[in-house]
Amino acid sequence: MSKEEIADAYRTTPRYIAQRLRLVAVAPSLLEAYARQEMTLAMLEAFTVNPDHARQQQVWERICGSWQKEPWQIRRLLTDTTVPTTDKRALCVGIDAYRAAGGIVLRDLFCDDNSGWLEDVPLLDRLVDEMLQGIADQLAKQGWKWITAHVELPYGHSNGLRKLIGATEALSEEESATREALRNEQEELEVEYSGADELPDAIDQRLAEIETALSAFEVRPTTFDPADIARAGVFLSISRQGELVVDPGYVRLEDEAPRVANSESCEDSNEDPQLRDVDRDGVQRTVISIGGQLVDKEEVDDEVIKPLPDGLVGELTAHRTLALQNALAGNPHVAMTALLHRMVMERYHFAAPTGCLEISVRQASFSAQGTDLKETPSAKAIIERYDAWKSDLPSDESALWDWVAALDDTSRMALLAHCVSYGVNAVHERPNPYGSSGPTPHSLNCRLTGADRLARATGFDMVNDANWKPTVENYLGRVTKARILAAVLEGAGERAASLIQHLKKGEMAQEAERLLRDAGWLPEPLQPLAATDVEDVTADGGATAIGETDAMHDTDADEVPPIAAE
Repeated sequence: MSKEEIADAYRTTPRYIAQRLRLVAVAPSLLEAYARQEMTLAMLEAFTVNPDHARQQQVWERICGSWQKEPWQIRRLLTDTTVPTTDKRALCVGIDAYRAAGGIVLRDLFCDDNSGWLEDVPLLDRLVDEMLQGIADQLAKQGWKWITAHVELPYGHSNGLRKLIGATEALSEEESATREALRNEQEELEVEYSGADELPDAIDQRLAEIETALSAFEVRPTTFDPADIARAGVFLSISRQGELVVDPGYVRLEDEAPRVANSESCEDSNEDPQLRDVDRDGVQRTVISIGGQLVDKEEVDDEVIKPLPDGLVGELTAHRTLALQNALAGNPHVAMTALLHRMVMERYHFAAPTGCLEISVRQASFSAQGTDLKETPSAKAIIERYDAWKSDLPSDESALWDWVAALDDTSRMALLAHCVSYGVNAVHERPNPYGSSGPTPHSLNCRLTGADRLARATGFDMVNDANWKPTVENYLGRVTKARILAAVLEGAGERAASLIQHLKKGEMAQEAERLLRDAGWLPEPLQPLAATDVEDVTADGGATAIGETDAMHDTDADEVPPIAAE
């Protein structure tokens, strides 16, 4: 029977039937807890927001022993990785477009406001970027020099820029006549119903339509001089209501037209030298950035090797951190050595940096990570080992103590190595010299040096143990052509590099992936430092960004670094 037929048979509403059916779909363990009166009906209803039984059980285990078990808290925990339908991104793209692209919407049938959450946030962000890209492409046809698009523009984004004053387009005769007719109709209706206590629905709706139409006449297109457009840019964003906001006509200081003192010294004083920055076809291209990332930018400096982007370095070293955790978990002797080393450092050197081993022990989180990180052999091995230990561990605290105490030495060392491995953090982050947020340059150096020490001690490497290979997604498509050629030259030889140097970047990256598939080549952030280099870095104590021109600072071999007395 359909929900409507059931509702008719029991003299209730289809919505009530849908709610009951949703309750049946909750995880069986939660239904049993409800039967034991461990939760209220409102709490059980809150769990229906997310159909994932594993996630439901995870949230219940987290709050079952807490005094905070409000339904709103359960909904918040079940939707903490989603986006509400009231988010500006969701309003801008539209729920229908999101669903058409394969997105899933979580609905709460037990709330009167019909609230919902968009589960696939990366898909939503992609749809937003595509929408902003489409609008930016249309604006680029007008000849603007640059277009900056953000979901939300940062505070002070227009500071230091000159705002152009454009000419407001006048109303045509037809538009003026239409506006006058609407005004007259509005006045007539207001006079006719001025004495009425309440306006009829049809009249109230008509007055609202007239008000909307008149407001549209107040917003007139603004035109700018073509010479101004060629040196100015546009800000593109999304309002809180999900509407696209186009704010044109901003000139940067470096794009201002120069003042010519003597007109005879320049044949064409109106020509802006800044506008001579054109592409190979002799046409000025609009520079478009979406969310801070350049789009369709011609790589003028392809022959220059620049430092790797911080985000890419973070993703690469996240791979190395996960692989190091897996390697350390397989070597209990090194794990015990690392643990004792850290404890002795804390006991006798109170101000010593933590290095790469965070003995709290808390698992390192990766703010920058590629989509392939969870599919790596290291990630799968860590999950399998975690599940294997979890199946043997008792849940009661006292029983757990007795269980650990009864373990043989081999099992105890294996469990220790497993737990200690979660403390490894070898991720490269942008150093902060003031240390308020992020590591200081010195602590970052200690972290990376410690990571190399663990790598040498465990005998692990990214190629054979972690099976890391350069691909278009994780490296080659993220760097310049000069970087791609340098990688192929180093990993596959000069002849291979010469065969792809004429290709466009996309094709070059694809061919480079094929050439480097079995070459065992690693980018700089994944290459371990030599033992002598590690000693030099530790003695120097400074920080050098990964990917910059030279390696670490030179240290005089005869110079012994000072040792703190306390």
